[in-house]
Amino acid sequence: MSELVRLDGRTIIVTGAAQGIGRAIVDLVRALGGNAVAVDLNKEQLAAIPAGDNLMAVSGDVSDPAFVEQAVADVQARFGGIHGLVNNAGITRPAMIEKMTLKQWDDVVRVHLTGSFLWMRAVGHVMLSRAKAGHADGGSIINISSDAGRAGSVGQINYAAAKSGMMGMSMTGAKEWAKHNIRVNSVCFGVVETPMTETIRGDKFRDSILARIPMGRWAKTDEVVKPVCFLLSDAASYITGQHLAVNGGFHISL
Repeated sequence: MSELVRLDGRTIIVTGAAQGIGRAIVDLVRALGGNAVAVDLNKEQLAAIPAGDNLMAVSGDVSDPAFVEQAVADVQARFGGIHGLVNNAGITRPAMIEKMTLKQWDDVVRVHLTGSFLWMRAVGHVMLSRAKAGHADGGSIINISSDAGRAGSVGQINYAAAKSGMMGMSMTGAKEWAKHNIRVNSVCFGVVETPMTETIRGDKFRDSILARIPMGRWAKTDEVVKPVCFLLSDAASYITGQHLAVNGGFHISL
């Protein structure tokens, strides 16, 4: 029996790819036979990713429209087509609502929501052109959301709003582009062992949060990225407009 999930010859753009979940997605895409385009603002961390013919590292601000358009053009010049996009770039600027500054709000919404829209739009143009030219494979776009976008998050109204908005973008993209065989889904993580979650995994919050996770532990990066690559592959060819929760049961709903 052939392997269920393969990405042979496919080019996948991953934003926020220099560390944590993004880096793990890049590594798995390459291991599954795909070409990974690692996008991040941190040049030094990008340079630490092992080089190879199946890797393209691009440094810049994911919310800069000019950078996004140029990066997509450069990826096409290097690999020909673009078959997948993972909008993973993100930041946190926590504060209670009454104390949150407009800059804290704008910074988070700009990176998560505006940045994801810009990449969806630019990559969508490429995928639509391929579809209209007769390519049947369409493409797969994944917006990395969060349980915060479904249930709210104390001290993170900016982050929760942005992650909820990303799910809205996924549903809209799925409805608009399904006829072109372009699939758009969200993956909603719980608490993953990454630098971004160090605070909530610390002594102050650890016990109370773990008590709300039926599986009783944090997620590891290497296990949460597998569902992402599943959605990028042909194994998920009839899945679009969905929000896949990868959270150990932290948030359960219909």
